[in-house]
Amino acid sequence: MTASDAVTCAKPRAIFDREAEWSELVAFANDPREEPTLGIVTGRRRQGKTYLLQALAKVMGGFYFAAQEAAEADSLRRLSDEFAQYTQAPHPVGWQRWEEAVDALLALGDESPLPVVVDQFPTLVQQSPALPSVIHAAYRRLRDGRRRNRTRLLLSGSAMSVMHRLFSGPSPLHGLAGLDLVVRPLDFRQAATFWGIGDPRLALLVHAVVGGTPAYRGDYVCDDTPDDPRDFDAWLCRTLLNPRMPIFREASHLLEEEADHLDRAMCHSVLAAIASGCSTRGEVAQCLHHQLTDVTRALTLLHDHDLLVMERDAFRPSLVRYRITEPLLAFDHAVVRPNRSALEQEEAASVWRRARAVFDSAVLAPHFAQVCREWAVNFAAPATFGATPNVAEHGSLPEPAKRACHEAEVVVCGRIGSRPDVLLSVGLARWNDVMEISHLERIRHILDVLADRGEDINRAKPACYSGAGFAPELRAAQARGEVMLVGLDQLYAGA
Repeated sequence: MTASDAVTCAKPRAIFDREAEWSELVAFANDPREEPTLGIVTGRRRQGKTYLLQALAKVMGGFYFAAQEAAEADSLRRLSDEFAQYTQAPHPVGWQRWEEAVDALLALGDESPLPVVVDQFPTLVQQSPALPSVIHAAYRRLRDGRRRNRTRLLLSGSAMSVMHRLFSGPSPLHGLAGLDLVVRPLDFRQAATFWGIGDPRLALLVHAVVGGTPAYRGDYVCDDTPDDPRDFDAWLCRTLLNPRMPIFREASHLLEEEADHLDRAMCHSVLAAIASGCSTRGEVAQCLHHQLTDVTRALTLLHDHDLLVMERDAFRPSLVRYRITEPLLAFDHAVVRPNRSALEQEEAASVWRRARAVFDSAVLAPHFAQVCREWAVNFAAPATFGATPNVAEHGSLPEPAKRACHEAEVVVCGRIGSRPDVLLSVGLARWNDVMEISHLERIRHILDVLADRGEDINRAKPACYSGAGFAPELRAAQARGEVMLVGLDQLYAGA
């Protein structure tokens, strides 16, 4: 890419962050090879995929088409109309078959590299199941004929499992893509900047309910942001707990494209069980009084659509826990859905007062622990733990002799030399508790139990993570090098 190209392809100021994603897209679109290439762009809804792709097409003079739910003939007609407008043809071509349309789209790059974007691609495949084979055949003809062509076709979609299926296994498109870009939610630090929140406590409170989905700040809450931590409750009441705001029902919409009616009902029940504290398949099945097979189907569906993540236990690798990836879903199923009827009939403030305790225990506490784990892996300097962390997990350590099970919310492991999973730290995370020396004593006991079981604890640093602060005695222990203390300021600005 020349210097002039670099200026031309500068990321528009209107796009917040997304530096890495933009660089990947520009590099793909400017691929110098004289053959057509294919890229895929995926990510959950509302993450800004369309905004990015529209901007890329505009900056580079490319073609952008957004599919809609329609019959095949209607989609071809719309595509033909927009293609004619783009090429300034006097009349639409009036394609009757996808073979004609795909050949015409690929021909756009005969002269120079050109991005051609088809957004919501799974919608077109649902209408025309043969479309992946049509695209594969068109690429094969161009490559076999050694025709000079530099079209950079980008296929995008929000249906994660469908996109995965379209580009893996026996699919005609398998192995054809040279770019596989996932547009993920903003991390907790980026989200704080995006919302314009400088107070770390307020930033975490907001992130616990809306996460890092950029779209929620605009139309969904009308750019309403809380002024300070004292305004948080009132902000919730006028936005997420307000039936007249679009975000009030957004959590339900997240599942609409992913499952039929019966599956959605079970998925909502499973999410409610996980939001209440159940984390394993057995716990969810027991909570819902359903067979394990029924629950497993819903868990698999939610996992395939990136709404749940499976995480191993740090101390018991065979134990797998499920965690809701989208904070809005967790908040909705813990707080909103159980109180939906009341919210539609009463003042939100009175409902919120009754639900606040559930929010603190079922939403805030686990979310804070997850943010601590993300900090340990993504933001902590190697010197913080004595090595570069590669994983931070929740650990549960049974001690049958005492009929106890010890929980550690932030267990950090990393590579030292040739050893890939050295225990670097065992930590407790408490959102609303001022942590005391008793918390350090609890960590020391966990380390003693691990040592008795043969675990190498020589490099394991005790760590306390708190959203409320630390008692003087614990700070004195930190001064003696006995414990690492991580508060909100370090989570949001330190390493």
